[in-house]
Amino acid sequence: MEQSATGASSTVRVRGDWFLNLWAVVAAFGCYFCMYAFRKPFTAAKFEDTELWGAGFKTILVVAQVIGYTLSKFAGIRVIAQMPPHRRARTILWLIGLAELALLLFGIVPRPWNVVCLFLNGLPLGLVFGLVLGFLEGRRMTEALTAGLCASFILADGVTKTVGGWLLSAGVVEDWMPFVAGAIFLLPLFLFVAMLSRVPPPSLMDIESRAERYPMSREQRWAFLRRYGPGLVTIIVVFLLVTILRSVRADFQPEIWRDLGVEQPGSVFTTSELWVALGVLLVNGGTIWIRDNRLAFFTSLWVCAGGFVLLALTLLGRQNGSVNDFAFMVLVGLGLYLPYVAIHTTVFERMLAMTRERGNIGFLMYVVDSLGYLGYVAVMLVRNFGSVSGSMLQWMVWMSWFSILVSLGCLVVGAFWFACLATSAEKPLVEPVKIV
Repeated sequence: MEQSATGASSTVRVRGDWFLNLWAVVAAFGCYFCMYAFRKPFTAAKFEDTELWGAGFKTILVVAQVIGYTLSKFAGIRVIAQMPPHRRARTILWLIGLAELALLLFGIVPRPWNVVCLFLNGLPLGLVFGLVLGFLEGRRMTEALTAGLCASFILADGVTKTVGGWLLSAGVVEDWMPFVAGAIFLLPLFLFVAMLSRVPPPSLMDIESRAERYPMSREQRWAFLRRYGPGLVTIIVVFLLVTILRSVRADFQPEIWRDLGVEQPGSVFTTSELWVALGVLLVNGGTIWIRDNRLAFFTSLWVCAGGFVLLALTLLGRQNGSVNDFAFMVLVGLGLYLPYVAIHTTVFERMLAMTRERGNIGFLMYVVDSLGYLGYVAVMLVRNFGSVSGSMLQWMVWMSWFSILVSLGCLVVGAFWFACLATSAEKPLVEPVKIV
């Protein structure tokens, strides 16, 4: 079937869904992969010769960037929900351009005052994911496409750290390394954004299968939250906990490797995340084969539960010596990213498809994302200014056990609530009506 996007400057004609899907996933993967080069390379540096407010300078930098990123997520609840499709690509370029400008200032402004520049760097970047996701949602292949998008930030997290480490070893000073790393990815970023701008909108068959997606007004957003609040709260708690753990593992991966006894991990950042990305892509992308939206929704909740069970088994395996250091980091990453990505790819996508609600994934993702990153900021502040002791590895293990117990309980309650909703609804949550 031949499809085309609307608009003279953003039209691409393709033959066959396979080409459209390949084009879309390559564009989304590449765009968000490049975005990480403007966000994460600085975490490869140690910043050991500077302290601020009695805490390590790197920790303060991480917190500053995440605070900016978190504020961006809260703004995205409104901005992403209301964003017209034709403005997405241009907005992505503006946002990343502002982030790179902040990294330039980070190199110019002396320490410790340049911490403000990392706050400014995080401020625009939090909106990018929702803009990219908007090109992919509401399609029969959305789970596979979004799994590819999510694989980009899993893999990019390791690759951009490797790039940062390589620049440091090449003699680039710590304060200028983030700007140089971002500059390396500017050209491919423009290419992938241009590709994204030419992705056509969902077809009539996509709309029939998954429901049409719309911008949401303030009144519509609040009505949606009131209608599905109890069930959404359980998903929010799960996402909050997994965001905190996933962020600790990502931002302090060099320190965790050192706690494991690996002093110079080098390319191990990329290698470990490659295995994680592959596992997550296969599991979460595979839900495209489940045509029944209700079945796919509940399956995605059990995928989340499976991730936490895997995390528990991994912790027990390390305790009894049956899991080595590399396998530990890979399996912990897989256990965390399975629920993290399932919520991105399937939970909200199929929730909208089975309820036929007027809305979009971007709104729901920014509700849970904003609260997740707010929780991460709070935990980091407690970690550094409270009376918390222990290494980063010990701290991650303790938080993992807490998250496993709370999240599994929330998933059971959430699944029960949505099952009762589907059973008691006057108009059952079923497959969508036919479009004529």
